[in-house]
Amino acid sequence: MSKAFTKENDDAEDLSLEEAQENQQVSTPGGKNYITPHGIERLRSEWKKLMDVDRPEIVKVIQWAAGNGDRSENGDYIYGKRKLREIDRRIRFLTKRMENAEVIDPTKQSSEKVLFGATVTILDEAGLERKYSIVGIDETDGKRGRISWISPIAKALLQKKVGDTVTVRLPKGDEDFEIVKVEYLEIVD
Repeated sequence: MSKAFTKENDDAEDLSLEEAQENQQVSTPGGKNYITPHGIERLRSEWKKLMDVDRPEIVKVIQWAAGNGDRSENGDYIYGKRKLREIDRRIRFLTKRMENAEVIDPTKQSSEKVLFGATVTILDEAGLERKYSIVGIDETDGKRGRISWISPIAKALLQKKVGDTVTVRLPKGDEDFEIVKVEYLEIVD
Protein backbone atom coordinates (compact mmCIF):
# COMPACT_ATOMS: atom_id res chain seq x y z
CA MET A 1 0.00 0.00 0.00
CA SER A 2 1.41 3.41 -0.96
CA LYS A 3 1.89 6.32 1.42
CA ALA A 4 -0.45 8.47 -0.62
CA PHE A 5 -3.27 5.93 -0.26
CA THR A 6 -2.73 5.68 3.50
CA LYS A 7 -2.71 9.45 3.85
CA GLU A 8 -6.03 9.73 2.01
CA ASN A 9 -7.60 7.32 4.47
CA ASP A 10 -6.26 9.34 7.39
CA ASP A 11 -7.74 12.50 5.86
CA ALA A 12 -11.10 10.76 5.39
CA GLU A 13 -11.15 9.71 9.05
CA ASP A 14 -10.30 13.29 10.11
CA LEU A 15 -13.07 14.63 7.89
CA SER A 16 -15.74 12.31 9.29
CA LEU A 17 -14.70 13.22 12.85
CA GLU A 18 -14.82 16.92 11.93
CA GLU A 19 -18.30 16.52 10.41
CA ALA A 20 -19.53 14.76 13.54
CA GLN A 21 -18.20 17.55 15.76
CA GLU A 22 -19.65 20.19 13.45
CA ASN A 23 -23.12 18.60 13.52
CA GLN A 24 -22.99 18.29 17.29
CA GLN A 25 -22.11 21.99 17.75
CA VAL A 26 -25.00 23.22 15.61
CA SER A 27 -27.84 21.67 17.61
CA THR A 28 -29.83 23.82 20.04
CA PRO A 29 -33.10 23.17 21.86
CA GLY A 30 -35.90 23.12 19.31
CA GLY A 31 -33.36 23.75 16.53
CA LYS A 32 -33.64 27.49 17.18
CA ASN A 33 -30.65 29.81 17.01
CA TYR A 34 -31.89 32.99 18.61
CA ILE A 35 -29.45 35.82 18.10
CA THR A 36 -29.32 39.61 18.37
CA PRO A 37 -28.71 41.85 15.33
CA HIS A 38 -25.19 42.54 16.58
CA GLY A 39 -24.54 38.80 16.98
CA ILE A 40 -25.62 37.95 13.43
CA GLU A 41 -23.42 40.75 12.09
CA ARG A 42 -20.42 39.26 13.92
CA LEU A 43 -21.12 35.85 12.35
CA ARG A 44 -21.49 37.41 8.87
CA SER A 45 -18.29 39.39 9.35
CA GLU A 46 -16.31 36.29 10.34
CA TRP A 47 -17.80 34.29 7.43
CA LYS A 48 -16.91 37.06 4.96
CA LYS A 49 -13.31 37.28 6.25
CA LEU A 50 -12.88 33.52 5.97
CA MET A 51 -14.30 33.49 2.42
CA ASP A 52 -12.62 36.64 1.07
CA VAL A 53 -9.27 36.67 2.89
CA ASP A 54 -8.24 33.56 4.84
CA ARG A 55 -9.36 30.86 2.40
CA PRO A 56 -7.87 32.45 -0.75
CA GLU A 57 -4.56 32.99 1.08
CA ILE A 58 -4.29 29.37 2.19
CA VAL A 59 -5.28 28.11 -1.27
CA LYS A 60 -2.35 30.10 -2.73
CA VAL A 61 0.03 28.55 -0.20
CA ILE A 62 -1.24 25.04 -1.05
CA GLN A 63 -0.85 25.68 -4.78
CA TRP A 64 2.69 26.95 -4.26
CA ALA A 65 3.58 23.99 -2.01
CA ALA A 66 2.05 21.49 -4.45
CA GLY A 67 4.35 22.87 -7.16
CA ASN A 68 7.40 21.99 -5.06
CA GLY A 69 7.18 18.29 -5.82
CA ASP A 70 6.66 15.36 -3.43
CA ARG A 71 3.59 16.14 -1.35
CA SER A 72 3.98 13.29 1.13
CA GLU A 73 6.87 15.00 2.93
CA ASN A 74 5.98 18.60 2.09
CA GLY A 75 5.18 20.29 5.42
CA ASP A 76 3.75 23.43 3.79
CA TYR A 77 1.38 21.34 1.68
CA ILE A 78 0.28 19.07 4.55
CA TYR A 79 -0.20 21.97 6.96
CA GLY A 80 -1.98 24.01 4.30
CA LYS A 81 -4.44 21.20 3.52
CA ARG A 82 -5.16 20.76 7.23
CA LYS A 83 -5.67 24.51 7.67
CA LEU A 84 -7.96 24.60 4.63
CA ARG A 85 -10.11 21.83 6.14
CA GLU A 86 -10.36 23.83 9.38
CA ILE A 87 -11.40 26.97 7.48
CA ASP A 88 -13.94 25.05 5.39
CA ARG A 89 -15.37 23.41 8.53
CA ARG A 90 -15.75 26.83 10.19
CA ILE A 91 -17.40 28.24 7.04
CA ARG A 92 -19.91 25.35 7.03
CA PHE A 93 -20.57 25.85 10.74
CA LEU A 94 -21.15 29.61 10.35
CA THR A 95 -23.35 29.04 7.30
CA LYS A 96 -25.58 26.64 9.25
CA ARG A 97 -25.71 28.99 12.24
CA MET A 98 -26.78 31.89 10.02
CA GLU A 99 -29.34 29.78 8.13
CA ASN A 100 -30.94 28.71 11.44
CA ALA A 101 -30.72 32.18 12.98
CA GLU A 102 -33.82 33.86 14.29
CA VAL A 103 -32.78 37.48 14.81
CA ILE A 104 -34.48 39.20 17.71
CA ASP A 105 -33.79 42.88 18.34
CA PRO A 106 -33.91 43.59 22.10
CA THR A 107 -34.74 47.26 21.46
CA LYS A 108 -38.00 46.20 19.79
CA GLN A 109 -39.09 44.10 22.79
CA SER A 110 -41.52 45.66 25.25
CA SER A 111 -42.48 43.44 28.10
CA GLU A 112 -42.36 43.43 31.85
CA LYS A 113 -41.31 39.80 31.64
CA VAL A 114 -37.79 38.58 30.96
CA LEU A 115 -37.54 37.56 27.31
CA PHE A 116 -34.65 36.89 24.93
CA GLY A 117 -32.48 40.01 24.67
CA ALA A 118 -33.41 41.33 28.11
CA THR A 119 -30.79 42.89 30.34
CA VAL A 120 -31.71 41.76 33.84
CA THR A 121 -30.40 43.13 37.12
CA ILE A 122 -30.62 40.59 39.94
CA LEU A 123 -29.80 40.61 43.63
CA ASP A 124 -28.03 37.53 44.98
CA GLU A 125 -28.27 36.04 48.49
CA ALA A 126 -25.26 38.11 49.64
CA GLY A 127 -26.99 41.33 48.60
CA LEU A 128 -24.76 41.91 45.55
CA GLU A 129 -26.27 43.15 42.30
CA ARG A 130 -25.44 41.36 39.07
CA LYS A 131 -26.43 42.35 35.57
CA TYR A 132 -26.94 39.82 32.76
CA SER A 133 -27.97 40.20 29.14
CA ILE A 134 -29.69 37.14 27.70
CA VAL A 135 -28.20 36.53 24.25
CA GLY A 136 -27.68 33.77 21.68
CA ILE A 137 -25.24 30.94 22.25
CA ASP A 138 -22.82 32.47 19.73
CA GLU A 139 -22.72 35.72 21.71
CA THR A 140 -22.02 34.53 25.25
CA ASP A 141 -19.32 36.37 27.17
CA GLY A 142 -19.26 35.82 30.91
CA LYS A 143 -16.88 38.70 31.57
CA ARG A 144 -19.37 41.11 30.00
CA GLY A 145 -22.41 39.56 31.65
CA ARG A 146 -23.77 38.05 28.44
CA ILE A 147 -25.34 34.68 29.07
CA SER A 148 -26.85 32.21 26.65
CA TRP A 149 -30.62 31.81 26.62
CA ILE A 150 -30.06 28.10 27.31
CA SER A 151 -27.86 28.65 30.39
CA PRO A 152 -29.27 27.66 33.80
CA ILE A 153 -29.51 31.28 34.99
CA ALA A 154 -31.25 32.46 31.82
CA LYS A 155 -33.67 29.52 31.88
CA ALA A 156 -34.61 30.41 35.46
CA LEU A 157 -35.06 34.10 34.59
CA LEU A 158 -37.08 33.73 31.38
CA GLN A 159 -40.79 34.64 31.70
CA LYS A 160 -40.26 36.13 35.18
CA LYS A 161 -40.71 39.81 36.11
CA VAL A 162 -39.41 42.39 38.58
CA GLY A 163 -39.93 41.26 42.16
CA ASP A 164 -39.88 37.54 41.36
CA THR A 165 -37.39 35.30 43.10
CA VAL A 166 -35.79 32.46 41.15
CA THR A 167 -33.73 29.51 42.31
CA VAL A 168 -30.82 28.51 40.13
CA ARG A 169 -28.94 25.23 40.45
CA LEU A 170 -25.24 26.14 40.32
CA PRO A 171 -22.18 23.90 40.74
CA LYS A 172 -21.79 25.18 44.32
CA GLY A 173 -25.46 24.46 45.07
CA ASP A 174 -28.84 26.13 44.69
CA GLU A 175 -28.89 29.91 44.92
CA ASP A 176 -31.81 32.33 45.06
CA PHE A 177 -31.89 35.56 43.05
CA GLU A 178 -34.40 38.41 43.14
CA ILE A 179 -35.13 40.23 39.89
CA VAL A 180 -34.61 43.95 40.48
CA LYS A 181 -34.79 45.41 36.96
CA VAL A 182 -35.65 44.27 33.41
CA GLU A 183 -34.50 46.40 30.46
CA TYR A 184 -34.35 45.92 26.71
CA LEU A 185 -31.17 47.64 25.54
CA GLU A 186 -29.11 47.48 22.37
CA ILE A 187 -26.35 44.89 22.79
CA VAL A 188 -23.09 45.99 21.17
CA ASP A 189 -19.38 45.45 21.76
